[in-house]
Order: sequence, then C-alpha cells, then structure tokens
Amino acid sequence: MNHILQHFHKDEHPFIERVLEWKKEVEDRYAPKLTAFLDPREQYIVQSIVGNQGELSVYSEGIFQEAERKKVYIAPSYFVPTMEDYDISILKLSFPSKFVQLKHPDVLGALLSLGIDRKHFGDIRMNEEMIQFACTKEIALYVKTNLQKVGRVNVRIDEVENINELIPPQEDWKEQQLTVSSMRLDAVMSSCFNISRQKSQNLIRGGKVKVNFTLSEKTDFELQEGDMISCRGFGRFKINAIEGRTKKEKIRLSICRIDRK
Repeated sequence: MNHILQHFHKDEHPFIERVLEWKKEVEDRYAPKLTAFLDPREQYIVQSIVGNQGELSVYSEGIFQEAERKKVYIAPSYFVPTMEDYDISILKLSFPSKFVQLKHPDVLGALLSLGIDRKHFGDIRMNEEMIQFACTKEIALYVKTNLQKVGRVNVRIDEVENINELIPPQEDWKEQQLTVSSMRLDAVMSSCFNISRQKSQNLIRGGKVKVNFTLSEKTDFELQEGDMISCRGFGRFKINAIEGRTKKEKIRLSICRIDRK
C-alpha cells in the first residue's frame, strides 16, 4: 500500500484507497465495476493502479469527442463494454441566445442546485446557440423535469439522440517551456501566468486556484508531473514533464496551457 501512496499527493490517498477497493471487488466477484464520472486526474489514478495487465482492464467513456470527465469500467478480461453500457445521456439546453449569454459556471450551478452530486455529470459543452452536457441516465428524467431555469433564463431541455450533433471541443492547448525556482504552486503559477509571486499567493489564498480539480489554498503546495492547475480568470495548465535543471539550478518545465477566453 505505502509503495503506491508515495507516488501521489497526500490528499489523493482516500481516492486511491477507494480504487483499491474497486479493484478487489472486481477480482473477488469477477464482475465489471462502473464508476461515476471521474475527472482526468482520477482516471489517471485508476489507470495507474489497475492498468491493463493480468486479468483486469480499464475502459473509459464520456461520449463527447475528447471528453474530459468520463465514466470508467474496471473489468475482467471477458468483458468489453459498448457505449450503451456506460449509461450516459446527453441533454441539450435551448435558450434565447440572441438576448442572453450563459457561461459554464451558470450551467453547473443550476445543475448542482437540483441537489445532485457533481459525480453524476460529465462534460458541459457550449456554443453560441446551445448548451449540451453529459449525465448518468438514471438522473436524466429528473433533470429534464426539474431544470427550468439557468439563473434567471428560461431553458428547454431535450435529449440528444444523434452523436453527430454533439458540440466539438473548442479548447486550444499550447505547449510552453518554463524555468522556475521551485515546484511550489505559487512559484510555478507566477512563471506560467507572468504575474508576481505575491499576486499568485493572493489568488491561491483567495480560493481561485485548483490543483487536479480540487481547491488548493496552500501557496507552498509541491507540484508534480501530470498535475493540472486552473486559476479563475487566467486559464489552466498541465505539467507535462520536469526536464532537469539549468546551470543556475533552476527547474526546466514543459507544460501545455489554455488561456481564459
């Protein structure tokens, strides 16, 4: 157990223990286990712990092209899931787009206000005319019945039947090289967003920063390869690789970044 935990952040240990329980459940029952929607970091942890070795395999699906949040199957070798096995519905919200503009936080807030946990919702995709989101099939009818407004805007909900009508990904990730003094969260943010160390600390302490999709208010949080950092108002970036040190003992990083639009 300890040799697994040492490769991950301390705050991820409870999720790792849950994954180990899922793995044992599948091994003992020799039956597939379907998770709720997982964020990319959680998917990475499942893949790292279970892998596709021996008698178990890991499969994932989020329906949308390049989906970020996905449901995951941990399965014995005999089971290969179809898309229908993931029990995912895609719902679309229609609203008077000529007169009002809705944003991602508006939609997510409206969904969570129904009293449904975030784990039951996948990606939320938006364009100028429509909003689409993935959810577990078991809650789709409840959402269609009870979600009538997003903020003060009246919406109509329908199910998307044709996957060719799904909104494509619109994010544009760009690779970038950084040189940082340390792997502290405030130091890396300062270099990535070209802001002062003090400002990055204020953003972190102000609850505007997430590491691996979890709020982080520790300025000295030590980042690792694979970590995803998002900052409200600035965008987000992922640490692809730590590429060594310069002659002045600074750390060279390779990241991919997307700025807030």
